[in-house]
Amino acid sequence: MDFQAGILQDGSPMESLEKQLICPICLEMFSKPVVILPCQHNLCRKCANDVFQAANPYWQSRGSLISGGRFRCPSCRHEVLNLLVENIIDIYKQECSSRPLKKGEHPMCKEHEDERINIYCVTCEVPTCSMCKVFGAHKDCEVAPLETIFQGQKTELNNCISMLVAGNDRIQTIISQLEDSCQSTEENSEAAKRELCARFDALAALLEEKKAELLQRISQEQADKTAFIQSLICQYKEQLEKSSRLVETAIQAAEETGGAAFLMVRPQTHPGGIVEASKGGRLDKIEQGYESMDAFSVSLEHLTEAVHALDFDPGNSAPSTPSPTPTQLVTPSASPGASW
Repeated sequence: MDFQAGILQDGSPMESLEKQLICPICLEMFSKPVVILPCQHNLCRKCANDVFQAANPYWQSRGSLISGGRFRCPSCRHEVLNLLVENIIDIYKQECSSRPLKKGEHPMCKEHEDERINIYCVTCEVPTCSMCKVFGAHKDCEVAPLETIFQGQKTELNNCISMLVAGNDRIQTIISQLEDSCQSTEENSEAAKRELCARFDALAALLEEKKAELLQRISQEQADKTAFIQSLICQYKEQLEKSSRLVETAIQAAEETGGAAFLMVRPQTHPGGIVEASKGGRLDKIEQGYESMDAFSVSLEHLTEAVHALDFDPGNSAPSTPSPTPTQLVTPSASPGASW
């Protein structure tokens, strides 16, 4: 506020000063005055809060004025933001306390803002300042020099970092070995598949060759039997043809009525010739069951059982695959004294 300008304009300094200290809302002496930005007029804190709440009825109140709303200054009717000097200071302090420290910047005590953190509370395991030890929350606690605790815990942390790095190196080595094992497993599996396929292909070729041999034997037997049967059929057909001609001649002779004509045909139908023709039934014959091919039946039951019994050689079995658990991994053991 510009008190000097108001005092000089009025003949009575006390009266002018009293006017400067009157709130334009409650018309009483300022109570916890605040400055409105940017017009810089003054209001009681409670009055400013009432004006703000009246202008922003749906604003969530937090017990004090906060930045973000708008209202009109009761002195100049200028629309201003609800951003007071006290709010600016609070926001600045909050930002300063929450932002991370820059490298090399010494932290300050939150309870005693002018005190640097220079000791360590062993009881509460927190760094603090000398004022907290003398008058504050740590006055009954055991403390130690900050540098001593710092050096001890920093050494301990470095040792733990070294152990972690060494453990990570071991884990990386194991990962590399496992990756190599995985690649070798894939390559060996492909080789085993190729070998198995080759063996089965050879077995299939052998079976095909044997099948062709047996089929050839059946075909040969078929050809031999059918040729023999066909030769018999030809023989019987020839005999049948001779017998049929003799029958015709005999019938013609039997139909002759004259003795001379009959006797002229008689030599052809002499009983001896007829008897000889009737011997056609004495030609070779096939035995019963001659056409059967049961002798060429093959039993494959033992082969079927052998195929079903096929398996990998147990003497070459690889170690069984274990179920991995987290405890099987190589991890660095934590130091018992690590407290960071």
